[in-house]
Parts: sequence; C-alpha cells; structure tokens
Amino acid sequence: MTEHLGPVVFVCTANICRSPMAEALFRHALDGAGDSMHSISASSAGVSAIDDLPASANSVEAMRKVGLQLSDHRSRHLTQAMVSKALVVFCMTESHRDIIHLQYRKQPTRLHLMREFMTDTNDREIPDPFGGNLRTYESCRDSMVEAIPSLLQFVRSLQ
Repeated sequence: MTEHLGPVVFVCTANICRSPMAEALFRHALDGAGDSMHSISASSAGVSAIDDLPASANSVEAMRKVGLQLSDHRSRHLTQAMVSKALVVFCMTESHRDIIHLQYRKQPTRLHLMREFMTDTNDREIPDPFGGNLRTYESCRDSMVEAIPSLLQFVRSLQ
C-alpha cells in the first residue's frame, strides 16, 4: 500500500480562472487513472489571491461544457504550508514560478510549469484568460487538457 503523498498544487495569480480549472481537470484524470494513483490529491491556490472568491463565471462555464463543475470553488492564497507539503507545484507561467522563488523561504521540492513535460510543443505557459470571452477560457482549458497526460505520467513516476 502506498503511503499518502502530499497534494499536487496548481498555481496561478488569483485562483479564480486557471488553477481551479487545472485542479478540476487533474482530479478528473486521477479518477480515471486507476488504483495506482489513489493516494494522490489535487488542490489549487493563487500567488496574489484574495481568499474565498468564487471561480470566474467563464471558468465555471468552460468547465461545465466538459462535464466538470467549479461552482463550489473558493479562492485561496498560496501559503508556505501548501508549498512545503506539496508533492509537486505546477505553475501556469514563469512569473508564478519566480514569485514562489521570491516569496517562500522553503521552496517546493518540485516546482514546474503545467505544460513543461509536453514534448510536442514549445508553448510552455498558459496565458491568463481573465477578462476574455468564453472562447478564450475554452482555449485556456484546452491547453490544460493537452498537458494532463504528461502530468499524470510525471506524478506516477514520483510514487
């Protein structure tokens, strides 16, 4: 039996658009990944988040269109405890990774971009859809969906 591992933490700026979508997509993927991944959990936070805000309306709608819900999501500011306990932290952009390097004295053991492990693209960052139309959010969601298989493979290698 595998011991409980720290969570996979997805990080963006405000924790109302990208990281909640990434968390929901990864949780969905974990549900289909079989027993070998049962000890893995996922969460999300923002480097500049205000606690307890709902996910943006377009994030909720973009996820609803693929059968996932974000209506219960509430934003959280990334804390040292989250960083310290994480199995891995996946950021949306290099600037998020830079902020973590600057703000947290104890760095995560593993700090990566969400699209870092994809071999068929040089497009490693996921731009912020905030303020964009629904199509912008769907494109953001789809760029995360593309990354999920490589993230599952990486996380599986950590067990």
